[in-house]
Amino acid sequence: MERKVHTFCRICVASCGLEVTVDDESNTVISIEPDRQNPYTWGDFCRKGKTAHQAVQHPNRITRPMKRVGDRYVETSYDEAISAIAERLNDIIDRHGADAIGSYNGNPIGFTFTNATWYSGLLDAIGTKNRFFYGSVDQNGGHIVCEQLYGIEQVSLVPDIDDCDCFLMLGMDPAVSKFNWMENNPRGWQRVLQRQQAGAYVIVVDPRTSSTAACADNHVAILPGRDWAFLLALIKVILDENLERLSTTLPIVGMDDLRGLVGEADLGDLAERCGVSVATVQDVARRFAGARRAMCVAHTGVSQNENGTLGEWLSHVLNLITDRTDRPGGRRFERGVIDIGKVLAMVAPSTKHRSRVRGLPAIVGYHAVAEIPDEINTPGPGQIKAMLIAFGNPVVSGPDGRALDEALSALDFLVVIDIVQRESHRHADWLIPGTHWLERSELSPVLASLQEVPYIQYGAQALDKPEGVLEEWEFCEALAAAMGRNLFGKPGVNRFIALTKKLARWTNRPGLAMNPDWVVRGMLAAGRRVKYADIIKAPHGLVYGPRRYGDLAKALRTPDKRVRIAPEMFVEATREALRRRPVEGDEFPLLLANKRTREAMNSWLNESPGLRAQQDNAIEIHPADAGKVGIRDGDRVRVISKTNTIELPAIVTTSIRPGVVCSPHGWGGRHFDPHTGTAVGQLGTNRNLLVDNQRIDPLSQLPVFNSTAVRVELIGAEDRSDEAARRT
Repeated sequence: MERKVHTFCRICVASCGLEVTVDDESNTVISIEPDRQNPYTWGDFCRKGKTAHQAVQHPNRITRPMKRVGDRYVETSYDEAISAIAERLNDIIDRHGADAIGSYNGNPIGFTFTNATWYSGLLDAIGTKNRFFYGSVDQNGGHIVCEQLYGIEQVSLVPDIDDCDCFLMLGMDPAVSKFNWMENNPRGWQRVLQRQQAGAYVIVVDPRTSSTAACADNHVAILPGRDWAFLLALIKVILDENLERLSTTLPIVGMDDLRGLVGEADLGDLAERCGVSVATVQDVARRFAGARRAMCVAHTGVSQNENGTLGEWLSHVLNLITDRTDRPGGRRFERGVIDIGKVLAMVAPSTKHRSRVRGLPAIVGYHAVAEIPDEINTPGPGQIKAMLIAFGNPVVSGPDGRALDEALSALDFLVVIDIVQRESHRHADWLIPGTHWLERSELSPVLASLQEVPYIQYGAQALDKPEGVLEEWEFCEALAAAMGRNLFGKPGVNRFIALTKKLARWTNRPGLAMNPDWVVRGMLAAGRRVKYADIIKAPHGLVYGPRRYGDLAKALRTPDKRVRIAPEMFVEATREALRRRPVEGDEFPLLLANKRTREAMNSWLNESPGLRAQQDNAIEIHPADAGKVGIRDGDRVRVISKTNTIELPAIVTTSIRPGVVCSPHGWGGRHFDPHTGTAVGQLGTNRNLLVDNQRIDPLSQLPVFNSTAVRVELIGAEDRSDEAARRT
């Protein structure tokens, strides 16, 4: 019997509405299509969502707890797994302290509110501060900037596309990656093009002539990693020429400090650093400031650099000094269904913890993936002896995966929760099966704060999970109980959970047992913006109010309830950046930039058959740079950095500016058949192996994925020289 389920995709923040056709008899998906009755999100439906069920049916999926025996794994029961893991973790804590247990959680768990909340509760039970997460790969800069400017680490300022007259986009390729990052604009790029046809002006700042840049009215081919200098130059022109219009929706302090910083910068120097002309800077600044309505948007291409946080900060400054923040046609604040600042203060309070080796502060409660090898390898109190990895693959998604892999192999104990054993899991002592989002029902109050309009949807369950498999939150709850450590680190929680379970059994009412739905309902009730019952009654998603402007001022959590436009830490970091001159050397003369590929899912599940339109990644190089070392289109080349060497096919193209090469991330990871211990397939090569885990943005701690210095050599150059000699 066929059944249609209306739910939404939980691969990325786009949250596309789906219509899933299920064969109940076989518990399999017949098809996944966009839910055209969804009032908001279905327009960005892509192959990743369409083929999501292939992950459920993965031939090497883990469906039972598995313990390592030699080079292989054997299936066992949850009782045995939980008991053994609890005993081992407790022993390590007793001998070395709670911080001897490290944790990394990846992007897939970030889109599951219930599992992410209970996993965090398990870490609170353990008491460890050595927590690492996916935000230290791309988004930490945004958190730091929002905390410094607005007093909240998680503020989403969503582009108001349909009223915009001038788009300034840096470090993004929405024609490929969609118009979302830490915010969601359904069909965002198509709507930008519609605005362009109606007269809006589109400026794209990118070292490549990307699909997006090819459609721009003005493509500024900047050098990678110099976005901060370009934005500072724009701000300088605007302030020097008195073109500013300060925000009319927000109270601002610090303009004198900002003007002082701008006065110290030289426009010619800034333009030279960027590799663009002063005339280009002036034209962009005047056009942006003079537009009736405009927005500046900076994404991962800006953040993944040594001065990425400064670029993110200055993009906010540019909007604030031209009245583009929380205004029509600019970037607006969506309240969502909860007071995000208040909730974060309660459930994820800022921690003062600093990492043991480098002394870096935690950001939104987590440390940087770049630090994990140091924290494992460096002896002394607080050394990480064991790790938990939940739906993460940091060996592929983080910098210098070879160093991280070696560090993970040196651990005393490694536990992994996932549906497949991946590159980062090959040294695991225990593999715990995870569930797929098609197998779960859930509602995320937090995701509602990332939407362009007041919108929320209940994610209905489409498939039954494999028989006997626990949802991740259930496993975390059971492990905390087995360890004798209270979930969420709160006294009496485990006893309360046990009592509610007894009550549920006595009354035959399962809902009386404490579960994540309690938390969701409580948050919705506290928010008083939408009722749980109304959400459930709208299976296609619910738009629960009109779009509003001006709410950010009420949400500010700075001490004086004003925007701090020029935080001292950013001003001083900019001065330091101005004092440093870009270092260019003959040994590594090219800058390696990053990019997205349309159907790749970061480092997760690229091997799904439905996503195999592209079998390999390559490196793009300009003909002038290729000619210097005898590279022709399609040649196999060696790419060398100070950290590592990889081999890739070359694409010789004028779409990349001279001095820059480009290769996409998310490639090169293997998956394994845990029963045999063998690796099964590998797509492409991991370009992140070239990135140094020591060279990071000192503010956000993000690696320099977008501006690593490299050189490129032809493989087999000697054979080609011999061939040329024979022809002569």
